[in-house]
Amino acid sequence: MPGAPAHIAVTTPSLLIDLFCQVVDNYGDIGVCWRLARRLTEKTPHRVRLWVDNLAAFQRLEPRIDHSGYQALSDQITLWHWERIHQVEEAGDVVIEAFGCDLPTTFLPKMLEQNSLWINLEYLSAEDWVNDCHGMPSLQPNGLRKYFFFPGFTPATGGLLREPDLLERRDNWRATPNLRWSQLKELGVPAKLCDMLRHGGRQVFLFNYPNAPTAALVRALNTKSKPTVILQPHENGTHASQPASYVHLVKIPFVPQVHFDTLLWGSDLNLVRGEDSLVRAMWAGTPFIWHIYPQESNAHQLKLSSWLDKSPFDDRVKQLQIAWNHADVAGCEDIISALVSHPEHLHAWRHSCQQWASDLARHADLATNLLQFFTLHAGTR
Repeated sequence: MPGAPAHIAVTTPSLLIDLFCQVVDNYGDIGVCWRLARRLTEKTPHRVRLWVDNLAAFQRLEPRIDHSGYQALSDQITLWHWERIHQVEEAGDVVIEAFGCDLPTTFLPKMLEQNSLWINLEYLSAEDWVNDCHGMPSLQPNGLRKYFFFPGFTPATGGLLREPDLLERRDNWRATPNLRWSQLKELGVPAKLCDMLRHGGRQVFLFNYPNAPTAALVRALNTKSKPTVILQPHENGTHASQPASYVHLVKIPFVPQVHFDTLLWGSDLNLVRGEDSLVRAMWAGTPFIWHIYPQESNAHQLKLSSWLDKSPFDDRVKQLQIAWNHADVAGCEDIISALVSHPEHLHAWRHSCQQWASDLARHADLATNLLQFFTLHAGTR
């Protein structure tokens, strides 16, 4: 078990933190913000006002959400719809603008009056320039400084979101197999397929964007020696519907965020998309393929390449990640077939994932680094 704590003692007084999130598409942005809100209030005196513009999307991750526009989610976290911004008289001590969402213009004068610490929480990146830009201020027209905070994979960045006991909970969950079977039953996986998994079948979780070469995945996994169950959310980008004798597709409902981790922990291979799912798949410590969010002018390919450079994967696994993101049907099928037909290759892949998770867990996590940043800049903003 890695020894670095994912929490530090907070010496600043209680802070009011405004965390703004715009749901652009999918659920990655609100997924990160909801996890972050909980982490910032965990064993701290701080309070978070979580501002969200799409409550329906948030409700998929957290079933407790209603559509009133104001709701207490805990003693320290309140949910506000953006439309209610005029109802607050003061800005928070800290204002976090998640992923460049552009704050409401009517809120900016309140920030100036409060002298709020303004943080622009950027998207995750493994590119080298992030190390130099992390934590840098930018003077805004209203006189406030906006600090750029970059999540990342090195100690020179803001780190990755991680709960203090996440890896311990993961290992304890895996040591209790009945928890896995109970979850699969709740998801509607037929008993005969659960029995097949109990006897050595392969469990795969598939969550991808529409252009993923899912047919290649199905063909490569279609082996009599190790039958496969693919768990695929109903709202997935592309359905792996191609018939196969030894691959069984099960459509599962959208799971709340609290159950998403265990779904990853129970799978032998995770195919995930976006940033929040990537980080959770990395903490799972099992083989995974990342479908990066496509961007104009193929800017995402540089991000993917930088991430692979940071990874401990061998060339075969790196080529698989590239092939999946290029929708390279033949390449994906060939590489996956080679991996599943050689147990030693799968073992090496699994070991590299486990080691990477352990190594990254030795770094301070994103919330801990933010709390340190609050303390450092409390009197200088």
